[in-house]
Amino acid sequence: MKKYTPTIGLEVHAELRTKTKMFCDSPNDPDETRPNQNVCPVCLAHPGTLPVINREAVHHVLRVGTALGSTLADFTEFDRKSYFYPDIPKGYQITQYEYPLVTGGSLNGVSITRVHLEEDTARSIHSGGVSLVDFNRAGVPLMELVTEPVMHDAETAGNFARELQLLLRTLGASEANLEKGEMRIEANISISENDTFGTKVEVKNLNSFRSVERALAYEIERQAELLEKGEKVLQETRGWDESKQSTFRQRTKEGSADYRYFPEPDLPKLVISDVPEFSAAVLRASMPELPWERRERYSALGLSKDAITSIGSDTDRAVFFDAVLSTLDGNKKISALAANYFASDVAGWLAKDSTRTLSISPNAFVSLMHMVNENKVSSRGAKEVLTIMLENGGDPETIAKESGFEQVSDTEALRTAVQAVIVRSPEVADEYRKGKEAALQYLVGQSMKETKGAGNPTVIQELLVEELGKA
Repeated sequence: MKKYTPTIGLEVHAELRTKTKMFCDSPNDPDETRPNQNVCPVCLAHPGTLPVINREAVHHVLRVGTALGSTLADFTEFDRKSYFYPDIPKGYQITQYEYPLVTGGSLNGVSITRVHLEEDTARSIHSGGVSLVDFNRAGVPLMELVTEPVMHDAETAGNFARELQLLLRTLGASEANLEKGEMRIEANISISENDTFGTKVEVKNLNSFRSVERALAYEIERQAELLEKGEKVLQETRGWDESKQSTFRQRTKEGSADYRYFPEPDLPKLVISDVPEFSAAVLRASMPELPWERRERYSALGLSKDAITSIGSDTDRAVFFDAVLSTLDGNKKISALAANYFASDVAGWLAKDSTRTLSISPNAFVSLMHMVNENKVSSRGAKEVLTIMLENGGDPETIAKESGFEQVSDTEALRTAVQAVIVRSPEVADEYRKGKEAALQYLVGQSMKETKGAGNPTVIQELLVEELGKA
């Protein structure tokens, strides 16, 4: 098969976290399960109603643009985008076309084209041959971010989307849960044998980061097979079928002329510099520590790359771990120890059940790390104590004592266990005396079992060498 170069761009919609909807005072509540509760004449498009711009939503988008290093508009306006679906009650969507709030910038090495603000659609529900519409979501503030077509593989696109979700959560702009539809990703992809772009195909229905990566990988292969057979790739919109792990045709792709954009006559033009809280200086001052800044700080503490990825990829984990660090006063050794236990044991425990949350206190976690550092509990014992703390809470010293996980370093107590192991394993003992170092590690392991994991492995090894040298 010939070699083709994929070109990928993403369009990402994220519902913003605001008290009310984009152009009315109906509540913006993504957890409302009763249909058509958060509605009013404005978001239901009753004749004679007028929209009003949500200041909080504009602020969120400008802060996103500031974090991306983008150019923030001074003049901006809203536009009408005409299309006729049952979930668009007005027959048009209020969005931004020629004058978006944000242009340029980059994230994760990917250049951004624009970030603009619009209103979300209602939700169509199809069941039992009947189609219903729930207008709770209609009019919710929706941020749309468009990247430049500069990505060339599925993994890069997936990582960009993950970083964007993390940024939105860090800024408090959106929860961006894909499974709830709070963040929705569409991918544009073409392939070509040279530097020119091929025919662009848009892929929708991507409700997880893995779906993004799998759909793009599938499309690259599908389009390459078409070109190899001498067929053309059609410019169209395709959906992603998770069960079949394949894309399917939805419709031919519309162009901008089909939407008949024109400035929204019922909303004022905005001059951003007229609003003091939207000034560049105020926006920069409002920035929290951004994800890449946090990773740099963790790296400076000597944390491993895996630990940085595990902790830094989730805002709740990062908040917890930063509370841990604040009690360690720059102690790099225990910070690195804490990071490794958190990234392996705590993250592993959380991954087993998506409903699990951290109920242990940072102080209790730090106490356990000090116990490990001071050899009061073995690595194995620490894992057992930590599991109990995660499940039931409690004080690590008390748990270690009551459950028998305190590390034993008493020489005479451990000597008895070591001698018993040597007596039971005479062949292995002889192998060590003949110079086979691996035999010593086996005897250390058996001695640890003898002490039920409570023995200090360093002391055990020293005692084994001493006892084996007596023969």
